[in-house]
Amino acid sequence: MRRLRLLRTTAAPLGWAGALLLLLGAPAYAHTALKDSAPAPGAEVGAGTRVVRLTFNNLTVGIAPNISMVGPDGRAIPVGQPVVTDTTTACAAVSPLPAGIITLTYSITAGDGDAQTNSFQFEAVDGTKPADIPSVCAQLSLPPPDTGTSDDSFLGLVSPAGVTVLAGGAAVAAGGGFLTIRGLRRRRVLKESGTE
Repeated sequence: MRRLRLLRTTAAPLGWAGALLLLLGAPAYAHTALKDSAPAPGAEVGAGTRVVRLTFNNLTVGIAPNISMVGPDGRAIPVGQPVVTDTTTACAAVSPLPAGIITLTYSITAGDGDAQTNSFQFEAVDGTKPADIPSVCAQLSLPPPDTGTSDDSFLGLVSPAGVTVLAGGAAVAAGGGFLTIRGLRRRRVLKESGTE
């Protein structure tokens, strides 16, 4: 009986010490955990949805998470640079989501410098209205997703600067052609008049 009492008195402090260590160690892992998102893991949203929101327990000030998405065909879905609204929420503009299973991957840096990467899936469904922009994201100016082409491009081939260069080159070529034709006409007139 005395031996059993001795085991109880020794086990209790060890149990408390172990629990204390777990509690003290937990914030290093849990303080950047994903709390909520729109779309949520496993949720269904309308195809064509254009903004995603991720809410964490805590984000390092000034450091936005990296967000990437892959569509049902295995191709990357363009995602704009995320904007952090406060110390918990990040919003990002995305290209209109295609129908099918979407995989969203996010990487965050904790306050202690540890990087964490996780992912989850949700489904974009045709025939369903695209999700509204989350209210916390609505007032933000979200950078557009980098689709590799500019909306201001000329025939989708070159940028506005490229159009300017092409236009300048065309003007030089036209001017040179005009002077060449003018010189040939003048020469012909002089030849016909016999003054050449």
